[in-house]
Amino acid sequence: MRVTLLGTGDTTGTPTVGCDCDTCQAARKRGVERSRFSVHVENERTGESLLIDCSPDFRHQFLTRDVPLPDAAVVSHIHFDHLDGLGNAYRLFDDLPVYAADEVDPATGESVADTIRSKYDYLDRVTVEDATPFDPVRTCGLDVTLVPVDHPPLVCYGLCVEDPETGAKLSLSGDTSYDVPAESRAALAEPDLLLADAIVPARFCEYHPLGGKDEGADGTPYTFGTKHMTREGALALADDLGAAETRLVHLAHYYPPEEAFAEPLAVDGETHEL
Repeated sequence: MRVTLLGTGDTTGTPTVGCDCDTCQAARKRGVERSRFSVHVENERTGESLLIDCSPDFRHQFLTRDVPLPDAAVVSHIHFDHLDGLGNAYRLFDDLPVYAADEVDPATGESVADTIRSKYDYLDRVTVEDATPFDPVRTCGLDVTLVPVDHPPLVCYGLCVEDPETGAKLSLSGDTSYDVPAESRAALAEPDLLLADAIVPARFCEYHPLGGKDEGADGTPYTFGTKHMTREGALALADDLGAAETRLVHLAHYYPPEEAFAEPLAVDGETHEL
């Protein structure tokens, strides 16, 4: 299983458009980027590949990274930075199965799968496939499992991607607070690689209108506001899950430049062999 991080940034990415903060300037000088979130998983046994989330930066990501177009996709939730790149499927695919959760979101009155169907009803080459949380779906020769996480007010899912032949396992926290349900933690546990949402350092919670929550034993907030983990929260989750390797993703440009490119914060284009 070959994992390529196509997009490792948050909603605005790094560098952020029109921003001259020290971190955005440092990213430009280094020639690195954190575009909107997306992950490419290639099954080298079968020659097939899976796209996890459809970034609005889809075109740029596939033009700049040496990866094939996907044979299937899976969408974690309906926020634009994870979904709206699906429009790029126009004229690129004969058929693209897109897997999404089938449980109804009380906030929208429909499932993620149904929202994609209605929003992209004009894409006749996209086939939306319902997936039930915790029930693995076999696609591209891999077992993909959606697991509920905590990203209010909308439902959102983390993912496990496992190779049934080799046992290799990729886990993604999804966009989430630290308050990931126990059953989901059990499903995500013991990955060879964990990609964990870590939007800002914990000390930045003082700048959020809602502050932080889910504090560790020393009082460090593991959640920034209500929707995303802090760096410290993501690392605590990695320890709890027993991850062999962890890369922090969905990163904001608010990390100061002396921390923004330090381990284990990821940048676009990284590849990992599992």
